[in-house]
Amino acid sequence: MKMEQPNELKGRIERITYFDEESGFTVARLIADGYGKPVTVAGNLISPYPGETIRARGEWVRHPRFGDQFRIQSYEAVLPVTAEGVEKYLGSGLIRGIGPATAARIVLRFGKKALDILENDFGRLLEIDGIGEKRLATMRRSWDEQKGVRRLLAFLQEQGIGTAHAVKISRRYGEEAVRVLRENPYRLAADIFGIGFPTADAIAEKMGVKRDSARRIRAGILHVLGRGIEEGHVFLPERELFGKSRELLGVGDEHVSRELEVLKDEGEVRIEDKEGRPVYLAGLHAAECAVAARIRAIRAGRGPAGVKDTERSVKSALASLGLSPAEKQVEALLRAVREKILVITGGPGTGKTTLVRAVLELFRNAGARVRMAAPTGRAARRLSESTGGDASTIHRLLEYSVPRGGFQRDRGNPLDCDLLVVDEASMIDLLLMDNLLAAVRDRAAVIIVGDANQLPSVGPGNVLGDLIASEAVPVIELNEIFRQAGESAIILNAHRIRNGESPVFETGGDFFFIEREDPDEAVRTVLDLVGKRIPDKFGFDPVEDIQVLSPMNKGAAGTISLNAALQDLLNPAGQEIMRGARSFRRGDKVMQIRNNYDKEVFNGDIGRIVRIDPEEHELAISFDGREIPYDFAELEEIALAYAITIHKSQGSEYPAVVIPFLTQHYVLLQRNLLYTAVTRARSLVVLVGSRRALAMAVRNGRADGRFTGLKEKLAAVKN
Repeated sequence: MKMEQPNELKGRIERITYFDEESGFTVARLIADGYGKPVTVAGNLISPYPGETIRARGEWVRHPRFGDQFRIQSYEAVLPVTAEGVEKYLGSGLIRGIGPATAARIVLRFGKKALDILENDFGRLLEIDGIGEKRLATMRRSWDEQKGVRRLLAFLQEQGIGTAHAVKISRRYGEEAVRVLRENPYRLAADIFGIGFPTADAIAEKMGVKRDSARRIRAGILHVLGRGIEEGHVFLPERELFGKSRELLGVGDEHVSRELEVLKDEGEVRIEDKEGRPVYLAGLHAAECAVAARIRAIRAGRGPAGVKDTERSVKSALASLGLSPAEKQVEALLRAVREKILVITGGPGTGKTTLVRAVLELFRNAGARVRMAAPTGRAARRLSESTGGDASTIHRLLEYSVPRGGFQRDRGNPLDCDLLVVDEASMIDLLLMDNLLAAVRDRAAVIIVGDANQLPSVGPGNVLGDLIASEAVPVIELNEIFRQAGESAIILNAHRIRNGESPVFETGGDFFFIEREDPDEAVRTVLDLVGKRIPDKFGFDPVEDIQVLSPMNKGAAGTISLNAALQDLLNPAGQEIMRGARSFRRGDKVMQIRNNYDKEVFNGDIGRIVRIDPEEHELAISFDGREIPYDFAELEEIALAYAITIHKSQGSEYPAVVIPFLTQHYVLLQRNLLYTAVTRARSLVVLVGSRRALAMAVRNGRADGRFTGLKEKLAAVKN
C-alpha cells in the first residue's frame, strides 16, 4: 500500500476490532471503494456498527505494530443507495423496532427507495406485515432521534471534535442540544454520565471559550473535586485543589482563588477554616456533619424498653442457640445490648455472626422490632441465611423511589424498629450512611457490623474506619478464630495476610498458589482452572460458582482481557449483539456497573443475559430471578462479569475464587486488596501469579489515604 494514496475513503464497515466508549476511538476494517481487500481505519466515530457506510477524510499512516492504516480526522455517515446496502443499514440495529427480519421485509416491499419512504412517508411502513401503530411510533421516534444525532455530529465536527457521545447528548437535550452546547458546553460534564470535563473543555475551546473564562475555571474546580470523590475523598485540602486545578486549567492561583470564592458564595462548595482549609462540595459537607450529629442524637436517646441485659438472660440466649457461654462472648453480648450504637468488627471465623444472632435472640425475646440490612443484595441474602431473619438492601429498607424523588424513609418518616443491624459496613460510603442514620429513630439501637481490614467503600469516605478510629462509638473487636473455622486454610491465611504475614501453601485443602511470572502464562492457567481443572476436581459450575477476581481492569491479566477470553471459553455460541467492540451473548454473566434506581439494580449486582431481541433493541438480564429489560442504548451500564475487579467483589461471597496476582499490578498491590480478595471465597482460593507480587502486597499495609473529616467531627461529638 502506497502512502501517497488519496486522503478520502468511502466504504462499508466490515468489522470493529477496537472501540473505546469514553473517547469514541475506533479501529475498524473497512471495505473501501476501489480497494481489493479491507483496509484498516482508526479514529473517533459515533457508535459505529458493522454494515455502516461512511465517507472519511484523513491521512495514511504506518503504525509501528499494525502496519498501514487510514487515520480518520473527520467523517460523515453515508446513506446506502443499493437495496442490499439499505437492508444491511436498516437491519444493523440502528433503529429500534427494525431488526434483520423486518429490514428484509421493508426492502422487499420498497426496494432501494426504502430510506426515502422513512424520510418522507413513514406511515407507509404500516403496509409491512408485523408493523402496527404502536411499533410504528417506536420506529419513528428512533428514526427521528438518529436524524438528530446526525445533525449533532455535523455540528461537533464543525468544532473539530470527534466523539462517541453524540447519542447521549441528543437524548439528554433533544432539539435543544446545539443551543445548550453553544450557551454552556460545560453542562455536558455535569449532566451526562460518561462525559467529563476534558471532553466538554475541548468542545468549549473550539467554540471560542477563553482559557481564563470564569465559567471554565468554575467548571474545572468542580471537576477536580468530583475526581477527588471518585478516588474516595470527601474533601480536598485547598493547596491540593489549587495544584490540581492549575494543572488541569493552565491558569494561575489568583484565577482559581477568585472563582472558588464565587462557588463558595453561590453555595456550591464549603470551606472549613482550619488546618489545610478543606474544600468540600456542599452536599458532602452537609452529609458529614449530619452523620456526626445523628450519632450524637441516637447515643443520647433512650434505649428500647424490655430488653434484659443481665448475665443470666445473656447466657440463656446463648444456650438457646446451642452456644456455650464463653466469658468473652458473655461480656461482648452484654455490651451489645447496653449500647445505643455499637460497631462489631473482626475477620472471618471470629464469631461476628454468632454475636449478632445472640443479640437478635435477646431483642426478639423482649418483643422488640428488628430490621436488618446490607449494602448489596448478595450481602443481604447472606445476612438472612446466617441469622435466620429477614434482611434487605439498604436502598430497599429506605424505600428508594425514583418517581417519588429518592429515599422515602427519613427524619420525617423514620424506620419503625427498635434495633437496626447493618452488615458489611466497610462498603457503606458517607452519603449512604447519612441517609441511613437519618431514618433511625433516636430511641432505636444500631449495630454496625463490618471488617475494617477490607477495602473501603467505592464511594466517598471511610465511614467504618472513621467510626472505629474516632473512639466516639463503642467497638467490639473480635480477634480469636473459632476452632472449626481454624481448620480452613482460607481463614488462617486471611488472618496471616491481615497481620502482615505471608500466606502458607500446602497440598490439598482449600487454598492453592500456582506460580506464574509471565502474564500470558498466568492467563492461560486461569482459563484452564476455570474451564476444566476446578470443575473436574471440585464439581463447581464454571459460571455460577467460580469467580475470577483481578486487581485491575487493564492489562493482560485485567478484567477486560480476561472477560473476552472467558466469554469465548464458557459461552462461545450464544445469540450475540455487538456494541462497538464489545460482545454480549445470551447466557453471558454480566455485572451492573452503576446504580440504576429506576430498575432497582445497583453497582456490583451480577446477573445472566436471558433474552436478546434485536427487533425491539432490547435484552433482558435475570438478577436473582428478577428479569430486567435493558434498551441497547443502556448497555454501557453493564459489563461482562466472568472476571471482575476485587473492588467490585466487596460484599459478595463465592464458592471458589481464582485470583491472578502479578507484579504488573504493582500500583494496586496492597494488603487490604489481597485480604479482601481472599475473604470473598467460601470453599476454595487459587492464587495464580508471582511470589514477589504477593510479598509486595503483604508488606504494603499502608492503604491509600482518603481525605475525610468524619473522624474529627465524631471525636468532637465524644468530647
